Amino acid sequence: MKTNRLLLLLCAFPLMAADPAGFVVWSAADLKGVEKKLAAKVDGQRFASQQLEKFGNHYTMLAYRQGSGSAELHETEADLFIVESGTAKLLVGGKIVNPKTTAPHEIRGASIQGAEEKALSAGDIVHIPANVPHQLLLTSKEFTYFVLKVQGQ
Repeated sequence: MKTNRLLLLLCAFPLMAADPAGFVVWSAADLKGVEKKLAAKVDGQRFASQQLEKFGNHYTMLAYRQGSGSAELHETEADLFIVESGTAKLLVGGKIVNPKTTAPHEIRGASIQGAEEKALSAGDIVHIPANVPHQLLLTSKEFTYFVLKVQGQ
């Protein structure tokens, strides 16, 4: 009898499918937990981020701000933002004032001239192609966003 139960259990094991390689779900509770940890790690620019997962040509991170960011341009990466909490103005397009290369394929500056302004709040999703200047200006005390970075653009 015990042998039959063991055999039945072993036969059913393959039917219990595991998640496919690379499959991930980040629950709202998971992201809130990461956000709380990031709030305690804010740097001099009032920013903190944590990479969540890396997959081939793209990776995910959660970003947390208590202050506006610098102007930036990624030469080889597109950004996809999903706003988790807070509000901000996104400046997009135009030209970065006094651009400086801060890392390979990464340009920063204090501001953008001639940009379009977009209001962002929780639930909004934004796609920023590679080579497009952008800057987040906070309109709330805190701003948290999920980021998907796609490389090779």
